[in-house]
Amino acid sequence: MLPARLRPGRLLSAGPLRPPAPRGAAAGGQPARSPGTPRAEQAHKVVASYKPSKFDKKILLWTGRFKTEEEIPLRIPPEMLDRARNKARVKACYIMIGLSVVACFAVIASAKKAAARHESLTSWNLAKKAKWRKEAALAAESKTK
Repeated sequence: MLPARLRPGRLLSAGPLRPPAPRGAAAGGQPARSPGTPRAEQAHKVVASYKPSKFDKKILLWTGRFKTEEEIPLRIPPEMLDRARNKARVKACYIMIGLSVVACFAVIASAKKAAARHESLTSWNLAKKAKWRKEAALAAESKTK
């Protein structure tokens, strides 16, 4: 049986809202850390339950989360890696969009050059079909002999 405060239909009263406590430099200086703790591990005091692979480390570096591979802690929060992967995915999409635009302009330029040489898909198809007809006629002629 549920306690009275958790029973369905009971209105829950919210407690008084307090502003969040200032952290880091806003709290009056540097965050407290032991002398032997590396800076990268101290900066991310969130529950870190994921050990990044080499590829994950490259993603973290490419997205600008860390400057060097030595700064990456041994264990990081999964949310940090998710954000870095999303950022990398967006960067990759922008790169593909740029390459697509460049490829479109390359196709336009090559099509203009082909038009200047009076080449077209229609003329290629007609020439190919004429070649096939000639080969079929030669094959039929050799069968009759």
